[in-house]
Order: sequence, then structure tokens, then C-alpha cells
Amino acid sequence: MTTDILALESGYDTPALHAEGLFIGGRWESGTGILVDNPSTGETLAEVADASVDDALRAVDAAAAAATEWRSTPARQRAEILRRWFELMSEHAEELARLISLENGKALPDARGEVAYAAEFFRWYAEEAVRIAGEFRHTPSGAHRILVDHEPIGIALLITPWNFPAAMATRKIGPALAAGCTVILKPAAETPLTAFALARLGAEAGVPPGVVNVLSTSRPADITNAILADPRVRKLSFTGSTAVGRRLLAEAAKRVISCSMELGGNAPFIVFDDADLDNALDGAMIAKMRNAGEACTAANRFYVQSGIHDEFVAGLTQRMGELKVGPGIETGVQVGPMITSAAVQKIDGLVQRAVAQGARIHTGGQSLPGAGNFYLPTVMDNVPLDAEIAKAEIFGPVACVYRFESEQDAIAAANDTEYGLAAYVYSEDLARAMRVSKQLESGMVAINRGLMSDPAAPFGGVKQSGIGREGGVTGILEFLEPKYYALSL
Repeated sequence: MTTDILALESGYDTPALHAEGLFIGGRWESGTGILVDNPSTGETLAEVADASVDDALRAVDAAAAAATEWRSTPARQRAEILRRWFELMSEHAEELARLISLENGKALPDARGEVAYAAEFFRWYAEEAVRIAGEFRHTPSGAHRILVDHEPIGIALLITPWNFPAAMATRKIGPALAAGCTVILKPAAETPLTAFALARLGAEAGVPPGVVNVLSTSRPADITNAILADPRVRKLSFTGSTAVGRRLLAEAAKRVISCSMELGGNAPFIVFDDADLDNALDGAMIAKMRNAGEACTAANRFYVQSGIHDEFVAGLTQRMGELKVGPGIETGVQVGPMITSAAVQKIDGLVQRAVAQGARIHTGGQSLPGAGNFYLPTVMDNVPLDAEIAKAEIFGPVACVYRFESEQDAIAAANDTEYGLAAYVYSEDLARAMRVSKQLESGMVAINRGLMSDPAAPFGGVKQSGIGREGGVTGILEFLEPKYYALSL
């Protein structure tokens, strides 16, 4: 059974509305198999279709059927569709935020912030769609001319995580469509409802059938491998763990598919003695507790210089201890649940093993009994540098504070990780802040700020944190191929 997408025009915060099925070729296809649970209560919100390999290949067929017309669509027309998609997300912002809060668990203020951030990618790439540049140059000899154009790279597979189900989708869909590519979006099985809601809004905005296809599945490896094996697919954009990213890179290498990888992080947060303490604490709360710490940019390792260390620990402990924990959908809640009970167990295991090695807990350090996947905001210090929690991506509301003496000590400790996504530096001495930032092995550095993400800025990391950049003027280049014409003029 299929249903016309335009028959349903409202209720974007209603989980059942988005449980209808897969979105392939502009049509809904009913199905079951994946239960979507509310992590705040453990109750099932909806059941969505579980895509098969055949479904995945039909999605490739749909994307291929739409590809020629979409890449030939004038840039201004593609831009207007993205702009309308932005407007529809803004009109339905509260409904989308409530849907995100229900299936992801995040507190409503965080969910509202995500919707606003996510929508901005469509507005930004609506503007970038009409600004794709080329080159015209003389050869050094002066005898010939070099003409460089940019063409859509082709069908793109987009794989997104559960922690930002709207923003990670729009950050990929926006530049892909602006560049003239058709896409297949595979959202995380934990949070597919937001992706389906976005698909509905995209159809209302005028996205042609087949340009955006959405598949939910409990067999991501089978689905992904089948799609990547199809020679018509030329791009993979993935956000998720480094371990999964490595496996996807190996699979993509079989057909030499272009890859963009936004992988794990273990962000250092460096506070020097001359920092504004209140400002540093404000930034720490944002950098640590955005989405309850379930973010790849989350500050995990707080390196605080000796002269301000104790005050910082006291201030952070007070602020973290005052946060209201509960179901994200409830008014006043600041910290929602972790995505699964397994996530809670992982976090608690890291904390308890660190305590066994000598770490001190100042607040939190335990899960909450009863329904829901809740873990209390936690502050620890005296954490051994070789503790597992110092090396791992915590992905939860746990702040580990370490004391340091010299500038070089802080830089060495911050760089002692396989990751290199985000870092934070606090100092009133701008020359020092810049000097330290330049030595940090990180794709992004926030100076005296707790939030760095911006659709107008390139987002991505170095080392094991990824390949390529999303957002900004460079984000669209990930979905374009430069083409050189040698001219005798």
C-alpha cells in the first residue's frame, strides 16, 4: 500500500504519522519491524518499516531515475526548494522539537535549538546553490587556457546518527541537493521518525520524487554494503563512530567511492589561570551538557591550570548538581535520558573503573532507578591520565577535570588522543589562546566559547575524527567533482 505524501499536511509531532513506511521515489511504502522507543519511559512510540536489501536497491533505482533531471534543474530552482524547506521547518519548529524530544529523549530546549540549527543548513545551501564557482586561467606558458567546472558527484548515500536526528540529516541533504545530487538517507534505527518528518516537509517544499529517499533498517551493514556495491552510487557521507567509519571506508574502497567521514571525538577543554572563571564555567556547561553530553563535540577532558583548578571544580560541581534531570518532553527539564540502557551501562562502567583507580566524584556518578535511561550529571577530578575514561568518547553527562601546570603540559595532554575533532581554550590573553590553539591537533577550536557549530563554518576533524568537512562554503564541494577542460585559445 502507498499513500500520497501530500495527503498529510500537519501533525509533525505525532509519532504514528511517521511510522507509515519507507520513503522511496516520493511515495510511502507501509511496513513494520523496527520499534521506536521513548528513552525517557521505555514505552514504544511507533513501529516503522525494516528495509531489506531489495528495498535499498529500489531506492538506488529511484535516485538514479531522478538524477538526470535534478542535476539539470537550474540552480535557482534548486535553491528555492531548499529555501521553502527551511521555511517549512521553521513553521513546524515546535512540532519537530517535540518529536525529537520524544524519540531521542533530549530536553525540549536542546531539541528546539537543534531544529533551528538544522533548518539553517537548508537556508545556507539555498544561498550556496547559486554560487558554485569555476576557474578560467592561462597556462604558465601562455599558450593555452585552463577551464575548470564543477559537476554533481552523483548519487549519495547519507548515514546519520541518533544524537542529532534533524541536524545531521540537513547538514548532508542541503549541500547534496544544492550541488545537484540525489540522495538515499539512512537514519539511525533509534530515531527514524524525525527523518521521515523531514521527508514529508521536503515533499511539501517541492523536492521531486526520487531526489530524497529514506530507509529505516535494523540491518545497516547489509543495506549499506548493497548500496555501495551499486556502480551508480558515487558518494558516501557518514556521521558516527570511528570504528564504524573505518569499516565503511574499507567497503567504499572496493569501488573507489568518495567518502566524507565525521567520526568520534574526545574534546579537551583547556582553562588557564588568567581565564574569566564565570565565562569558562558558562562555556563548560554548554560544551559538556549540550544534548546531555551525547555529542561528538562534547568536552570530555577538562584541563584546568593549578591556580584556578579548585575554584573551577567547585563551580562546575555546583552547576552540574543543580541541573534538573527527567523526561526531555517535560517543561523545565535540562537533562534528558541517554539513548539506551546500554549507553547508561557503558557510562557507569567508565566512571566506576576510574573511581577504582583513584578518581574522586564531586557530584553524580550514578544512574537513576526506575523507568528511563537516566544518568546524573557527574563531575570527577583526580582522574588518572591512563584511565579508560580519559581515552574514550564518553557520550554522556560526565566531566573529568585534570590539573596542569604549564602551557606545554596542557597541549601535550590535549593531543594525547587518537581523536581530533573539537577543542576549547579559555584565556584572557588572546595571543596565548591563539598560540595554544595552533598547536592543538584538532579540526575545530573554540576560543572563550562553549559552542562552535555553525552552518556557515566548516565542521570536521583530523586524525581518527574524520575526512572532509561539512557546512560552510566548503561543504558543497564534498558533493561536486572538478572537471578540467584544456583549451587551445
